[in-house]
Amino acid sequence: MSPQLRMPQSRTRQVALVIAVVVSIGAGGWFAGSHMQSPADAAAAHRPPKAGPVTVAVERRELTASVVAQGTVEFGAPRSVSLAGPVASTSPSADETTAQLVTHLPKQGATLTEGSVLMQVSGRPVFVLRGPVPMYRTLGPGVSGDDVSQLQSALRRLGHDPGGTGGHYGQGTATAVAQWYKSKGFQARTPSTEEQKQRDDLEEAVTQAQITLLQAQNDQGGSTKDGGEATAPPASDAARALELKSAQDQLDHANKALSSFLETYGTKVSAGELVFLPDLPVRVDKVKVHLGDTPDGAVATVTSSDIVVQSVVPAADAAQLHQGMAARVETTNGRKVAGVVTKVGGERGDADGKETAGGDNSADPTAPVPVAISVPDPGKLRNQAGEAVKVTVDVGSSDGTVLVVPAAAVHTTADREARVRVRRDGQVVQVPVTVGLSAAGQVAVTPHDAALKEGDQVVVGQ
Repeated sequence: MSPQLRMPQSRTRQVALVIAVVVSIGAGGWFAGSHMQSPADAAAAHRPPKAGPVTVAVERRELTASVVAQGTVEFGAPRSVSLAGPVASTSPSADETTAQLVTHLPKQGATLTEGSVLMQVSGRPVFVLRGPVPMYRTLGPGVSGDDVSQLQSALRRLGHDPGGTGGHYGQGTATAVAQWYKSKGFQARTPSTEEQKQRDDLEEAVTQAQITLLQAQNDQGGSTKDGGEATAPPASDAARALELKSAQDQLDHANKALSSFLETYGTKVSAGELVFLPDLPVRVDKVKVHLGDTPDGAVATVTSSDIVVQSVVPAADAAQLHQGMAARVETTNGRKVAGVVTKVGGERGDADGKETAGGDNSADPTAPVPVAISVPDPGKLRNQAGEAVKVTVDVGSSDGTVLVVPAAAVHTTADREARVRVRRDGQVVQVPVTVGLSAAGQVAVTPHDAALKEGDQVVVGQ
């Protein structure tokens, strides 16, 4: 090469650098153009694909319909206990009344049998006896009625024979009451000082009437001096007869008054010292008084020793339940016992002995209906009063295995025909079915032909 055509070495390097820059810019533009997107293109690229129908596989299995509810463990037959009146006065004088104050409380959890002492008021006992007629008055000599008859029967069961159970409180009953009180370490209510004085006065009146009658009978119409000289004319026969009649009437009246008084005189049971309960034994569930209280109103709540579970279910579920159905009771820590439905709807007693109305809630399928479950063998629930439990009652089951789909998969057409939609080969087809037992959101279906089988995908949503 000639000298004039040779380029300087530095210029050659500059040209190469320019070419390299141009090539880099071109490559960068190509990369950006092929890999960068506009915001709209980016949003479109991240848009989820079009949703298809949501499907669930058809199952073949046994189906059991159950009513499931929450319940509470309680003791059965709650009953409120009140005293029918005051206890006997501890003062010998009827004019001095005893303050009616609780001096010994009922013991919560205690078991009361016939003849047990529930509590003490002013040092006097409050006994518990079995009988359907509530205590409502003082029982004593001369009183008759069903309440007396059940007292006599209870005394006989306790080993103190009243001599009869005909319902009339006589001296035999009074003696048996006195013996019973003594056997329990108490003294029965005896006549007060005033009652004893009244008896003495009535007996004295009878004595005076008898003396008056004797004097009238011995009166011969006058008296004489020594020598036989009469000092007064003899009384006429009419006057003498009138005097005798008056004396006799006075004696009859005195005897009648004494007899009437004695009919009610003797050992009594004050209205506040006895509580009749239909069934015994019972347990003291709640104590509703304190020491020093006046026992007005309820003093305690008693229950049977039976364990029950009280629950509430919607009316639609209650319509499937009936007395005698088997139930399963499960505690929060997994303990299980068997139960039996004993009551559906109506009225039930709560723990305070009050009544809760169930009523007829058929018009509202969500209205609450009380349900009682008895637990014949409470086992692990025996000491769990107040515990929350789950109650399950099976109300129906399929006859063997059946095709089962979610209830949401079944729809009804305008002609009231039940159908399910089945996805096959990318298409959704309608399959007519007959609906059977339903439970826990599942329903048994029978296809009208062989167009539905286990494993098919039924549509439950979009």
